[in-house]
Amino acid sequence: MPVLTTDAESETGIPKSLSNEPPSETMEEIEHTCPQPRLTLTAPAPFADESSCQCRAPHEKLTIAQARLGTPVDRPVRVYADGIFDLFHSGHARALMQAKTLFPNSYLLVGVCSDDLTHKFKGFTVMNEAERYEALRHCRYVDEVIRDAPWTLTPEFLEKHKIDFVAHDDIPYSSAGSDDVYKHIKEAGMFVPTQRTEGISTSDIITRIVRDYDVYARRNLQRGYTAKELNVSFINEKKYRFQNQVDKMKEKVKNVEERSKEFVNRVEEKSHDLIQKWEEKSREFIGNFLELFGPDGAWKQMFQERSSRMLQALSPKQSPVKKEGFLSQTPKGPEIKRSPFHQLKTQGKLSYPSHTERPISGKPAPMCLDLRKVKETNLKRSDPET
Repeated sequence: MPVLTTDAESETGIPKSLSNEPPSETMEEIEHTCPQPRLTLTAPAPFADESSCQCRAPHEKLTIAQARLGTPVDRPVRVYADGIFDLFHSGHARALMQAKTLFPNSYLLVGVCSDDLTHKFKGFTVMNEAERYEALRHCRYVDEVIRDAPWTLTPEFLEKHKIDFVAHDDIPYSSAGSDDVYKHIKEAGMFVPTQRTEGISTSDIITRIVRDYDVYARRNLQRGYTAKELNVSFINEKKYRFQNQVDKMKEKVKNVEERSKEFVNRVEEKSHDLIQKWEEKSREFIGNFLELFGPDGAWKQMFQERSSRMLQALSPKQSPVKKEGFLSQTPKGPEIKRSPFHQLKTQGKLSYPSHTERPISGKPAPMCLDLRKVKETNLKRSDPET
């Protein structure tokens, strides 16, 4: 296996050449005790000061081709990725996933810069350094987190952490008076490029928040944050609260409209069913009505039968036909009783006053009895001789 010669170093102190010849001095073979990649995800990744590489075996220089073939077999390939990782998002996670899967057996170390370095060379962050450290510890691709990572990688730092390769996107990163802080790493053959995720970055997220500042300020006021915590003036606070009330009213109106639409749809469905049922029942009703009251219906026949019976009952019976030698005899009807007034009238005992005795009103005078005639009649009835 190729080993690193003692005099093969670049100007920056990073080893740059390999020698297939063993070193002149004999060395005892020492077993590698480097930490292995995490196999389970039941705990967050450790910090470097908690599990630093204390392996005393020499770490020979590897090429990218050798690492991709899976050599060496007695230790993992130690890959380093650094950054700020503010507002840890999917773009960060994808970059770390690429760094983790560069080689068959990779041990990923992630360096996170402190707040002092970040504020000095890049700008203010949303999350503080402790929050950023913890965000990296809970990423599944990370095996070890290095706190307070240097802004520019030095040979001492690379040697301390036994770093084989550095993974980062290939875009030149100008900072700290340098056109590309990874230039010396690229020259030493230790740089492995990764691909950036388009459409997502910390700057993009901050731009969205700044663009929709009023929306998020109203959101947090509604959730209980004070205007002082949000650094909002008194006037803006009242404006935001008023807008929140307006939005609530709009939401209520929207809900009422949706409910009314649902109600109308249900009514339309039910009305359609009712109309169909009504049409079926109306056809049945019309058919029954025509069967009963139509030109040849049962009601007409029944009416004709009853009318014929009534006519037969009301019409008089025909008189018996005269036969020769015989006369038809009509039956005598019941004897009609006459009133006393009728008897008196027939006997001439009732008389009417003359027209001169009628009242002035012109109404006919009532009938009156002739008392003298009544007395004479009574006397004749009482006389035994008569």
